Amino acid sequence: MDRLQEQVLREVAERNIRFIRLWFTDVAGVLKSVAIDPGELEEAFEEGIGFDGSAIEGLTRVHESDMLLRPDASTFQLLPWHDSDKAVARMFCDVYTPDGLQARSDPRGALERTVERARAMGFTVMVHPEIEFYLFQQPLTVDHMVPVDNAGYFDHVTRGDSNDFRRRAVQMLEDFGINVEFSHHEGGPGQNEIDLRAVDAVTAADNIMTARTVIEEVALREDMVASFMPKPFIEHPGSGMHTHISLFEGEENAFYDPAGEYGLSATGRHFIAGLLEHAAEMCAVTNQHVNSYKRLWGGGEAPSFICWGHNNRSALVRVPVYKPTKRSSARIEYRALDPAVNPYLGLAVLIAAGLDGIERRLPLMPEAEDNVWDLSERERQVLGIDPLPASLQSAAALMRGSELVAATLGEEVFDYVLRNKEKEWREYRAQITPQELREFMKVN
Repeated sequence: MDRLQEQVLREVAERNIRFIRLWFTDVAGVLKSVAIDPGELEEAFEEGIGFDGSAIEGLTRVHESDMLLRPDASTFQLLPWHDSDKAVARMFCDVYTPDGLQARSDPRGALERTVERARAMGFTVMVHPEIEFYLFQQPLTVDHMVPVDNAGYFDHVTRGDSNDFRRRAVQMLEDFGINVEFSHHEGGPGQNEIDLRAVDAVTAADNIMTARTVIEEVALREDMVASFMPKPFIEHPGSGMHTHISLFEGEENAFYDPAGEYGLSATGRHFIAGLLEHAAEMCAVTNQHVNSYKRLWGGGEAPSFICWGHNNRSALVRVPVYKPTKRSSARIEYRALDPAVNPYLGLAVLIAAGLDGIERRLPLMPEAEDNVWDLSERERQVLGIDPLPASLQSAAALMRGSELVAATLGEEVFDYVLRNKEKEWREYRAQITPQELREFMKVN
C-alpha cells in the first residue's frame, strides 16, 4: 500500500466517514457508482472490489462478467452536499480484470494509455475545458421546456436564478478541490458556462465528470433541471465544450515559440495538423449523439468545417490570444466537443490525433482568416476546407475506417462505440417527428 492510500485510510478514520462511493463511467460516459463501507477500503486498494461488468454498457461480455474496481487514492474527496456528521467521500476507479490487468474496455484506461504515450514522447498534456449547459424550470417535459431566464451572453440578471446557481455550483466545485477559472451566462436563454482551470488530462476528465454531477445536483436542489444536451432548441445556440490543450516538456510549454507565427511553435503547428487530419474520423467519439450534429450544423459559432484560425471562432481549431509574456498560456482550442461527450474517450482521441501530427511532422494547412460559414462551397473547396460529418451516420462510417481511433480506444471500446452509434442512428431514423406531422398531415 502506498503513502497516498495510507493517508486516505487515516482521513476516513479521523473524519468518521460513513460511506465511500467508487465512481467510474461506462463507455457512453454515464457515471456509475457503488458505495462501500470504510472497512472494505483497504481491501479495495489492495485487491479491488468485484462487480458484474456485463451489466455496464460496453465493459464486457456476459461470459467474461467478473471485473474489479481499483480506486485511485489521488481522487479522494468528500461529497460537499452531505452533512459533516454524515460524511461521504468519493474516488474515481480504474477497471481491472480478475487476473490483475487493466480492462481494455475501461474508458479511463484508454485515456491513461494515451497520456502514457505522450509521456514517452516527453510531453505532459494539460487540458482546460469550458462546459456549457442549459437550466430549465421544473417540471421539465417534452412539451414544457422553459429556460430559467431570457438573458444573453455575459448578461447580469438582477436577482436571477442563474447568478445564484453559478455561485453555488462554483463553491461546490471548489469544495471538491476543482479550481474554476470563471463562470458566466452564455448566449441562449438559461444557458450558462463554467470554465475549469487547466490540469493534467486524466484529472481534467475526472473533473468534467464531477462538474456535470455537481451541476445536476445543485440544479435539482434549486428546483431546476440542468441539461448537457448539445442542441435542445432550434432557435438558440447549442451547448459546446470548447477544450484548450497544451503540451509541456518539463516546465517549458512545447507550444510556445516567440519566433513562431502567433507565438506558436513547430510542435504546436504539427499538433493542430494532426487534429485536422483526423477530425472527421474521430467525430463519432467527440460528438457522440444524433443531436450533436444539430449543434455542429446549427450555426451559433459551432464549427462545421475542418480548418484553423487565430482568434477565428468559426474555425474548428483556434489559436487563442494569450499574454505574450506568459509562455505557459500558449495553447490551442478545439471547438467541436460538446458536453455530452465521454470525456475520457474524447480527450484520448484528441491527444492521439495531435501526437500523430507531431510524430509524422504533418504540415499545417493555411490559416482560415474569414468566417468560414460566409464562404461559398466553391470557395471552401478552393481553400481545401472540408466539412465535418453532417450526421451521426456519416461520422460512424468514417470512424469505422480509422486506424488511429481503433488503436486509441482499443478493440473492445472501438467495436462497442460503433455498434452503439449505429443503433442510435437506426432508432433516430425510425422516428416520425412533429415537424413531419405538421408538414404532411397538416396538424398543429
